[in-house]
Amino acid sequence: MIYTVGEMAKKIGVAPSTLRYYDKEGLLPFVERSSGGIRVFKEADYEWLKVIECLKKTGMPFKDIKTFIEMAMQGDETIDERLELIRKQRDEVGRQIAELKETMNTLNFKCWYYETAKSAGTTAVPRGMNLEELPEEFREIRKKLRGE
Repeated sequence: MIYTVGEMAKKIGVAPSTLRYYDKEGLLPFVERSSGGIRVFKEADYEWLKVIECLKKTGMPFKDIKTFIEMAMQGDETIDERLELIRKQRDEVGRQIAELKETMNTLNFKCWYYETAKSAGTTAVPRGMNLEELPEEFREIRKKLRGE
């Protein structure tokens, strides 16, 4: 099946302008054009576009995504380089996840803090609690927040 820019954009959940931008940036060397110069997407292009979207969501720079695509287009002689690039990005995503977990823990603590303050009618209550009075899951977070 053949898709227009608009149809493929809808299928992968992006704006048509996004696909045009990808093409302008050299991320779509696999996309064919009609005799009139219009981009023609095939079913096989869907997987490529989903991989591009995935890599973009990880924060991978466009130049690295382009490099990855160029290596893939070269064939099997670039497997090692592609694997290294993907492993590096996977490690970066793991670092981001750990950072986001810490952020979520801090937000959970602050929710507890303000819920406790709301119940008491003052922030003096949760602020004045010693570590043993805090829920166990928030003790380390408060120590970090206070630089202890």
